Amino acid sequence: MAQAGYLDKLNDNQRAAVTHGPADATPGAPLLVIAGAGSGKTNTLAHRVAHLLASGADPRRILLMTFSRRAAVELTRRVERITAQAMGSAVAAEALTWAGTFHGIGARILRDNAEAIGLHPEFSIHDREDSADLMNLCRHAAGLSQTETRFPAKGTCLAIYSRAVNAEEPLAEVLREHFPWCARWEAELKTLFGAYVEAKQAQNVLDFDDLLLAWAQVMADPGFAAWIGAEWDHVLIDEYQDTNRLQARILMGLKPDGRGLTVVGDDAQSIYAFRAATVRNILDFPGQFDPPAGVVTLDRNYRSTQPILAAANAVIAEARERFTKDLWTERESAEKPRLVTVNSEAEQARYIVDRVLDDRETGTRLKDQAVLFRTASHSIQLEAELTRRNVPYVKFGGLKFLDTAHVKDLLAVLRLARNPRDRVAGFRVLQLIPGIGPKAAGRVLDALDLAPDPVTALEAVTPPAKARADWPGFVAAMAGQTSWPVALEKARAWYEPHLERIHEDAEARRADLLQLEQIAQGYPSAEAFLTELTLDPPDATSDQAGVPLKDEDYLILSTIHSAKGQEWKSVYLLNAVDGCIPSDLGTGSTHELEEERRLLYVAMTRAKDRLTLGLPLRFYVTQQARNGDRHVYAMRTRFIPNGILDRFEALHWSPTQGASQARQARPKIDVSARMRSMWG
Repeated sequence: MAQAGYLDKLNDNQRAAVTHGPADATPGAPLLVIAGAGSGKTNTLAHRVAHLLASGADPRRILLMTFSRRAAVELTRRVERITAQAMGSAVAAEALTWAGTFHGIGARILRDNAEAIGLHPEFSIHDREDSADLMNLCRHAAGLSQTETRFPAKGTCLAIYSRAVNAEEPLAEVLREHFPWCARWEAELKTLFGAYVEAKQAQNVLDFDDLLLAWAQVMADPGFAAWIGAEWDHVLIDEYQDTNRLQARILMGLKPDGRGLTVVGDDAQSIYAFRAATVRNILDFPGQFDPPAGVVTLDRNYRSTQPILAAANAVIAEARERFTKDLWTERESAEKPRLVTVNSEAEQARYIVDRVLDDRETGTRLKDQAVLFRTASHSIQLEAELTRRNVPYVKFGGLKFLDTAHVKDLLAVLRLARNPRDRVAGFRVLQLIPGIGPKAAGRVLDALDLAPDPVTALEAVTPPAKARADWPGFVAAMAGQTSWPVALEKARAWYEPHLERIHEDAEARRADLLQLEQIAQGYPSAEAFLTELTLDPPDATSDQAGVPLKDEDYLILSTIHSAKGQEWKSVYLLNAVDGCIPSDLGTGSTHELEEERRLLYVAMTRAKDRLTLGLPLRFYVTQQARNGDRHVYAMRTRFIPNGILDRFEALHWSPTQGASQARQARPKIDVSARMRSMWG
């Protein structure tokens, strides 16, 4: 029995979204929640799940999908707290057994049903770098690395393949629209992708895209789709504006009539087209059902001041197509967002560091301030100024935990032990041993392919003479992979001498490996550990550029994409000029331009109290083949036209004069008369 009061703190629109559907929690009509920036989206979604549980829903029959594992954990913990209030006793977060990411849920479904759908249940999952390496092996085998004119590199090939899969677009269209410089290789790329798929299947490997592709293909079978969809009464999707066509197809296969389906998102924050996400999924969602899905809009903002929202609303109001909403708040302020014109990027950096330090002196921690930018390279001048003035900072959008060589080396040992056919892992591990090169590694992997027991096969191998001293230790490490999580400890013990031999900063990297062991303690098996870590890796590494190891307080630097979902008291945006936002590469089509507009909107709505947009007048451009190094002049971003300038405070700043009101009429003074009057 639900207890009164647990919905009291919700506003009217939030409450309408939470209570949508029958009172007894039987699956009702589909619902779209348009959740504006800072409108309490996560709180609303958590309350909806809690309300379903309080109304009698079975937590095991709720599917909750988010875009990061951390978001899923946060959401389920909130549900636990709310149900404690609503029901008198909490529904443990662990009871929501089907809460996770799209890719994580997909991996679980595929593994649980592997034999019925033609997969081996112990398949490995490759991350992007592993997938690129396997693509490269196929590229070499096809002779495409020896072409007369340069064939696309492995990363480009994988990007083309991934785009075609996730956007469900023909290869020719993908090449024409997104990779026109590769269009001449269409036939060869099609052959390469076929070989890549065959290699994955031969090695019992799935890549990141396969977790959605295979799931979507399973859902294409009506019988199987109905069987899987019947697993859940309620399906709730967060950040629906970030889904691609494959994910939308999966969702429609799970609940074709929409009953029990809730999707939450904001079309104005759809900024991941480069990952094949399409804003059409959320814009078209209501009309995919008959009658159309219900729509509830959350437009009350709890984050920003009203002047910041007025400016952000004005920017997004120019969008060609959107769900109409104007964010509002009760947080009044007399301070408008600032448009600060400076002469150069260097002056922009000096101005921002000055303001950041001023804010710190008046009580705003560095951690409560952020500098955002469209592209990571835009912050170079700022980073130099911060370093010169000894201001600690962290930059997001750089190295990820699993991108580091030492972490990938150790995980490759675990993967090879569990799937000896994984040649990418095999080549990586074997070539760590001095004396073993590609040819010798290939011979060892050929032997593993044919052997039922990999340890026995390794014991029978005669390694090259230079590798004989290290070989027994490697075989012992592989033999020690049967017990979890001891397997990781044994793998690390074998790897540590190689870590010291290969890397000068071995001590810092060892800290990452110890952190990896701590993470592993929370997983029941190596398979679960490898799957989760590949699909949702930690962000930080001990040697991440810019991370202050001794400072408790530091400034946040971030790309706009990495900043989505975050908030700070003070936000500075670099380079609010045409060519930077919108990017020169983002003006080729209307939908690209509209996404650039949404990027600016996302950046602006991260600010709680103060927002500053930098407008450098000149940029120093290097390596211009025809004209040499030169200055180019910039104009204010087209997304802030003259008609909305009244939402901003316009300033000009220079190192000698400080800030002054822009466009202020120059005073007229007759200095000659004044000089004469001194003696008259």
